[in-house]
Amino acid sequence: MSTPPTQPAQALHDADAAAQRQSLVDALRGFALLGILVVNIATFSSTYYGASVPDPMALSLAERTASFVRTFFFETKFYLLFSFLFGYSFTLQMQSAQRDGKRFAPRMARRLLGLWVLGLAHAVLLYHGDILTTYAVIGAVLLMLRRRSDVLLARFATGLVLVTSLLWGGIGYLLVKAGIPMDTRGAYAEAVAALAAYRGTPATVIAQHVRELLQIWWITGLVQAPTALAMFFAGFIAGRRGLFANAGAHRALFRRLLFWGLAVGLPGAAVYAWPSIRLESSVREFYGLSATLLTAPFLSAAYASALVLFMLTPRGQVLERVLAPAGRMALSNYLGQSMVCAWIFLAYGLRWIGTVGPIAATAVAFAIFACQLVLSRWWMRRFAYGPVEWLLRAFTNLALPPMRRRPVPGSPASASGT
Repeated sequence: MSTPPTQPAQALHDADAAAQRQSLVDALRGFALLGILVVNIATFSSTYYGASVPDPMALSLAERTASFVRTFFFETKFYLLFSFLFGYSFTLQMQSAQRDGKRFAPRMARRLLGLWVLGLAHAVLLYHGDILTTYAVIGAVLLMLRRRSDVLLARFATGLVLVTSLLWGGIGYLLVKAGIPMDTRGAYAEAVAALAAYRGTPATVIAQHVRELLQIWWITGLVQAPTALAMFFAGFIAGRRGLFANAGAHRALFRRLLFWGLAVGLPGAAVYAWPSIRLESSVREFYGLSATLLTAPFLSAAYASALVLFMLTPRGQVLERVLAPAGRMALSNYLGQSMVCAWIFLAYGLRWIGTVGPIAATAVAFAIFACQLVLSRWWMRRFAYGPVEWLLRAFTNLALPPMRRRPVPGSPASASGT
């Protein structure tokens, strides 16, 4: 008869089992980080991004093709995947609070407040396109609706996507019918002024961030926020049902999501990306935005499903082990990406903004992410949390968690060094 394990050893075994079950989620989160960086670096490298006028550094066929690839495969897809995983992790936070015997709502409210503060600092100092403040606000909505049924949350998610898509399609239709010409000269003037600010001094960078935040907050509220909340709901439903806890049992579901995600998502991505390869721009780009808002959730689901199916294979498990450490410290890596990009492109450092095209910018993004994979693996072998995750956890729990890993000698974790 075997001897029952000691309490610390049993606790460690349970923790290791939970970590193994959620490694797939961490790997998906790491994958999402790459896509987010590829999109975000476009803003860091050019003030013409999103201005609906040609970028002087992206006029060649090769550069426009690179812009098309980025728009087609990356834009509007990866923040949705990240949002889905946020909703999924919400259920894990609920389970953690229950295990600790703590009330969940105050705990999550503090977490969201901490996330909002981090996001505000991030937006002002480093990157005006921050998503953390939006997550904090719509996370409060999920907190209030967490006891609602899966059916109702699914209806909310569907309605949010449909209404947002129809809204922007309707705006495009009205602008086309009205024949309102685009202010090309004003768009160029704003891009040139922003370029001077970002190349100026750290103070002018901060001032430009604040100026742009005041200009785009309503776009964030009418584009990213509703679709991200829809994915919060979808991820929350998936977390309730333990979708990734036993992913192997859901292969058929992932195959269906892959097929239908590509069938619906790829045409929408093509409609959205087509204007990026043309030198002319028009208000009809709103139709592309409407199309991607409607179909991007399908393509995001296809990406995730393809990756999950691959990671269920022996070769895919290698990729899972590579990506998972970066996903475990996703918040630190997300902010770290912005810090590095701000140093490379803005007045904090090298001032490369406006000097490279989409090809070089994308190459820099992949190089940064490759370094993060290596550093994340090194860090997570030694520490229990990423540095920003540790800070946020301390504020959430109102207690300082242990930073270094303390495996029980002789345990599997101790033997593996993870």
